[in-house]
Amino acid sequence: MGTAAASRKRGFHQVFLLLFPFLLSFFLLIHYPLPVSALNYTKYNRQVSSPRLERIQRHLNKINKPPVLTIESPDGDIIDCVHKRKQPALDHPLLKNHKIQKVPTQTPKLNPLMEEAKASSPSPSPSSSSSSSSKIIEGAWQMWHRNGTRCPKGTVPIRRSSVHDVLRAKSLFDFGKKQTRIPLARRSDAPDVVSGNGHEHAIAYTGTSQEVYGARATINVWDPSIQVVNEFSLSQVWILSGSFDGSDLNSIEAGWQVSPELYGDSRPRLFTYWTSDSYQATGCYNLLCSGFIQTNSRIAIGAAISPVSTYAGNQFDITILIWKDPKLGNWWMGFGDNLLVGYWPAELFTHLADHATMVEWGGEVVNSRANGQHTSTQMGSGHFAEDGFGKASYFRNLEIVDVDNSLSSAQEISTLAENTNCYNIKSSYNNEWGTHFYYGGPGRNPQCP
Repeated sequence: MGTAAASRKRGFHQVFLLLFPFLLSFFLLIHYPLPVSALNYTKYNRQVSSPRLERIQRHLNKINKPPVLTIESPDGDIIDCVHKRKQPALDHPLLKNHKIQKVPTQTPKLNPLMEEAKASSPSPSPSSSSSSSSKIIEGAWQMWHRNGTRCPKGTVPIRRSSVHDVLRAKSLFDFGKKQTRIPLARRSDAPDVVSGNGHEHAIAYTGTSQEVYGARATINVWDPSIQVVNEFSLSQVWILSGSFDGSDLNSIEAGWQVSPELYGDSRPRLFTYWTSDSYQATGCYNLLCSGFIQTNSRIAIGAAISPVSTYAGNQFDITILIWKDPKLGNWWMGFGDNLLVGYWPAELFTHLADHATMVEWGGEVVNSRANGQHTSTQMGSGHFAEDGFGKASYFRNLEIVDVDNSLSSAQEISTLAENTNCYNIKSSYNNEWGTHFYYGGPGRNPQCP
């Protein structure tokens, strides 16, 4: 009987080992269901080995911190309210003894003349060629707020990552990171625009001769269509310093982004990014690695923005401000009029530990040239700059933070788009919108094959 029992036990173990990968996959599918999307995710649903699933789960256990409260968003996101001292940022080896800065020592001083002009005329830019009745409604917000639940005081909202989020990435190492850029021949005064891996841009940028300590802009939010899962479309502010053609470029970035690969859907989302080594090993999107310290309990980085602008309809925009704390050196991020989101600690950077040398504002898409053709992934609204207000996407009130921690209008900017038949940009200036531009495009069209 003992031998028979042992034999049955061995048989059970053998069957269990054979079934384990399928049982684990079933468990993960139940707890981390696949996203609903119009795009084809079939190739991401492949059978995955149990060792890889175990590695993924260990990684998720590191970045998905135990929540005080969990909120289910109407769009399917899970928002975990995590104690601020337990957030992923503080796992960074350079931040082991970091004391969280509750508020900046100073906020940038506003230009009273610009603020008066904006307050007195929040209407569409007079330079617009559009006769549309569209109007701006400030305050595009986030979908997870809709059920009324808020994160408790002392916690920060963090979008929970799932197994399928990781499986959509090329590898665990690539999860949450931008594709490494392969520099091609590029203009020396426009560092981060002409690059490999099919990245295309329509941007405005400052010169490299000045010391910059921050930037601000107001961007209207759209939901551009994405052709294939591993492409994205974003609109953002870049704060840059370092060797643009080397391996030590420092970059701080924030704006809105549609990225099916990263988020599993096609909704525009508030995002951040940072790197201190030209996107090679350091940094990541949002809170998917240690680094960015969140202080706000109302803003979830990586969460969907709603509502969004509509063609010839209401325009919804967001304001992004990034600046360096003059005393402690941390780079703070503001959202809207006066909400502090959090900061990138000075310890993360080399060149940006001092100051920035360039600011860029604008759009970026990935053109993977599926089927040998230019992508039809849209930038901005999917319409060219000349279509104007209510139809084209815009950045308005471009401002720079100077060495005295004062905001002033970005006066001397240049613009660049690699292929104006696919995406373009047109800048202007007036008292209400200051320095501003329209940008974007549809991608593939008869003039952009």
